[in-house]
Amino acid sequence: MHADTILLARTVELLTDSDTDPGPRPHDGPRDRPHDGPHDLTLHGVAVTAGRITAVGPAELLAPLRGPATTVHEFPDAAILPGLTDTHAHPVWGAISTGSGTDLSGAVTLDEVLARLADAAAGRPAGDWITGFDLDVNVFEGEPHGAFLAEHLPGRPVSLLTRDAHALVVSPRAVELSGLTGRESFTDASSVVVDGAGRPTGYVLELQAMDLVFAHYPEVPLDTAAAHVRAQLERFARSGLTGLHALDFGEPSEEVFRHLEERGELPLRVRCSPLVPADSTSDVWQRIAGLQGLGGRRWHVDGVKFMLDGTADNGTAWFEHPDVHGENREPLWRDTDAYRAAVRFFTERGIPTATHAIGDRAVRFALDVFEETGRAPRAPHRIEHLESVPDDLLPRFARLDVVAGLQPVHATRQTRADGTDNWSRRIGPERAARGWRTRDLLDHGAVVALGSDWPIGPGDPRVGLADCQLRRPVEEPDAAPVQPGQAVTAREAYRAMTVAAAYAAGADGELGRIAPGFTADLTVLAANPLDLDPGAQAMNPVLATVVGGAVQLHHQLGAAARVTAPVSAPKDHS
Repeated sequence: MHADTILLARTVELLTDSDTDPGPRPHDGPRDRPHDGPHDLTLHGVAVTAGRITAVGPAELLAPLRGPATTVHEFPDAAILPGLTDTHAHPVWGAISTGSGTDLSGAVTLDEVLARLADAAAGRPAGDWITGFDLDVNVFEGEPHGAFLAEHLPGRPVSLLTRDAHALVVSPRAVELSGLTGRESFTDASSVVVDGAGRPTGYVLELQAMDLVFAHYPEVPLDTAAAHVRAQLERFARSGLTGLHALDFGEPSEEVFRHLEERGELPLRVRCSPLVPADSTSDVWQRIAGLQGLGGRRWHVDGVKFMLDGTADNGTAWFEHPDVHGENREPLWRDTDAYRAAVRFFTERGIPTATHAIGDRAVRFALDVFEETGRAPRAPHRIEHLESVPDDLLPRFARLDVVAGLQPVHATRQTRADGTDNWSRRIGPERAARGWRTRDLLDHGAVVALGSDWPIGPGDPRVGLADCQLRRPVEEPDAAPVQPGQAVTAREAYRAMTVAAAYAAGADGELGRIAPGFTADLTVLAANPLDLDPGAQAMNPVLATVVGGAVQLHHQLGAAARVTAPVSAPKDHS
């Protein structure tokens, strides 16, 4: 049988421990191994038929599979890897928010924030909302507030999403339009912060309270929303991603995905896990369970997400002991028995779960619940973020088969090695020293899957993969690393976005490996990242991505590849 497509490159990097590794074995501690020297010009390749890998090996081994309708892509100096998957992102609301808002990333003073907002407001009617994202709470000397916005943008409704996406800083006019009084009550740990006189300060914490403000944002038309999402998904693909796990599925996710697929293919796969709201009831759980399996050609709903606590930066994480302000001591689910019941509800129906747990008490409680409940048949339970984990919890991940979902870019870009950042100051040096324990979790046999939490973290996987090896922003060589002992090797990093990502989704028999029978999701990089230092990895050009056998050549291609077109048109394997 002839192949539909053959890809040839300098290296086919399997990311296994050896060329004879019998399987993905995500619990293994990967070991880097040497590669052939530059004198070896042998091309290696992958043959694809009907969207699946049919053969892997030297070019001469694949030559008999080449027929008159086979498209051959040659990347002479490149490396073919299993397709990279971001295991934690928010592509729909993130794309809409960033596409219609003001980017505040890198603004480290209030003056810089105001300058960007002034530019956004210039020439717009006074009643228009100005929204922003990626606000660094470290720009405030004390607790965040919106009073400064009234002085510089008088009468203007302004709403700024903080970097962790768990709080808003809003102007007095936005407070007025949203009807905030400070006397609101919520079923979760949300709050509208008030001053000594009981007036809202403009600091709005957690999702239910934030929704009161979001409800007054101008509506984004579906065409516009879909265009923002499409543009972001294309950026993801150009950076090397072939898949991502969207840990949400709120409006207008379904409408956007269907709108896009009516007009073409998504550039990568999207696995969506809807949020189970804190302290929700069984009728809500039943509705969410009914969404499982919903999907299109390259997107589908699978699994659910819980938020057991909030974030340490705004005092809503759940730690064993309060922080320096007496906060970070309570769960977001006020009724923890309801969380336990909800996890059991979904697990008994074979639906895997992912739980946002940042504080040490939240992580411990989630592990306790998973031990009581057991594993869903299709995929393991996951805990996301794990920002501070004590020693005694490390071995429980492997023992209970719970995946540790980490976003090391939060450590490298939201904290500082000297402990002067808000996160470190609030929880103290002892707990800060236990932050983002990627190395320790791997050494204790845990499956570690890496994600970006985009738009909270950089969406380019090459940046995140470099950061987790360096424990500092890759573009800041002079920055001191944050907990440098938690650095991982290149092989461990890339396995965490391939082998482990597939395992986390219960797709380890389909994705994450380059082997016959597996789905042909591949990432083609100009150089083998295992041969590069992390700084070079972050700039390693992406030549192509392959999703279900469909090859997308990217703008960095240049003269780095040769394409031999078939005599007849190739089949569509999307």
